[in-house]
Amino acid sequence: MTSDGMSSVMVVDDEPGIRTALRANFLRHGWQVETASSVREAVSQLEGRAFDLVVTDIRMQDGTGIDVMRSTRLLSPGTAVILLTAYGSVPDAVSAMRDGALDYLTKPISFDQLQATAAKVMHRARQMPADDHAPVGGIIGRSPLLQRAIQRARAAASTSADVLIEAESGTGKELLARFIHDSSDRSRKPFVAVNCAAVPEALLESELFGHGRGAFTGAVASKAGKFELADGGTILLDEIGEMPLHLQPKLLRALQEREFERLGEARSVHVDIRVIATTNVSLSSMVERGQFRGDLYYRLNVIPLSLPPLRDRREDIPLLARYFAEKHAAQSQSKVPRLHAEFLDRLEAQAWPGNVRELANFMRRVVTLSCTQDIDADCFDVEFQGARQVTRTPPRHSPTTCAGTPIRQVERQHVESTLALTDGNRTHAAEMLGISLRTLRNRIREYGLPPRRTA
Repeated sequence: MTSDGMSSVMVVDDEPGIRTALRANFLRHGWQVETASSVREAVSQLEGRAFDLVVTDIRMQDGTGIDVMRSTRLLSPGTAVILLTAYGSVPDAVSAMRDGALDYLTKPISFDQLQATAAKVMHRARQMPADDHAPVGGIIGRSPLLQRAIQRARAAASTSADVLIEAESGTGKELLARFIHDSSDRSRKPFVAVNCAAVPEALLESELFGHGRGAFTGAVASKAGKFELADGGTILLDEIGEMPLHLQPKLLRALQEREFERLGEARSVHVDIRVIATTNVSLSSMVERGQFRGDLYYRLNVIPLSLPPLRDRREDIPLLARYFAEKHAAQSQSKVPRLHAEFLDRLEAQAWPGNVRELANFMRRVVTLSCTQDIDADCFDVEFQGARQVTRTPPRHSPTTCAGTPIRQVERQHVESTLALTDGNRTHAAEMLGISLRTLRNRIREYGLPPRRTA
């Protein structure tokens, strides 16, 4: 239930007329309503927030309501699920109730019956035993380290204080930030995310604070920045360590006073926002090196949070693997594969330096390329070992450096080789090199390397 006492429901149906009618019915009865036109869209919404009720059609173009139900059970076990079915699909609905659906209705639907059924299944869902380790906000895992992080995030959500999340890349920092927002009294207001490393440095001030007409060449009209768009809600400053030093005083004032000026304007803009910042580097170390302002760091670090790397919560790997297998099978409209014990053992034995993101990409590759429903140790060896061989084989044209080679030439060759290893993926290359995405872009431009092929 939302913070204002309204019950929330997601309606999933690929027929626009039915979606509209159901939405109008729930709104008329005082519900907070979201809709989804496909299984993929429904799963995406479930990853970002929890609903009290999901009402889903069984047969859709990109999957079934059973796929939606399974994702709901995984991501939000306390959510009630009602299936909508044509008469001929009743056996499927009855079978699905054994797997977790709480009720089903046959089309055409009586709205009075729908409301009565909704009240019944929600009451039934609330009577079910609570699971303290249930996935929340798309964060999957039962390890004590992860649960402690979630508990701290839940406590932070009950306050208005700013939050700094320091954790490795791929651990789920943005998911945790969204969870804090959705668990707070700002949940019905905007959640606006800004990746400070992805926005060109020359445009970052305008992106954050907006600009007035004529502020710079091409500024033909005034534009609100992300801080204004987040008014009343939460702004996420992702990769805050990439914030240029010359912009940090303006950001500090915005955090302290909750006011700022648009670029090229003198009028102050006041906002009511909560700030969550994330970083995969140690800001305190950057402060010591003079790369980040100490006063800004202390202003951001009101409530410090972290997320454990995957290597420190290996017991969550089987759970994550099954989740990603179900998710990718639904997206590809295929059956969910069976993950053998030896396959899961292989997964647990790996270090996963890219954390949950790397595991997710690996499971997508396995599910997509596997020719069998049984995913065993052989599948792991083929996909994982094959990928490592491709990744670790240096390009043939890569020259070998030796003593006396100028540092600039060595660096250029190293950057070029790393980009070749990642097939031009700048994000992955930056992570391998241990530098920021912006620094890598600057090196590519400085050394005149080939244009970007991928992110």
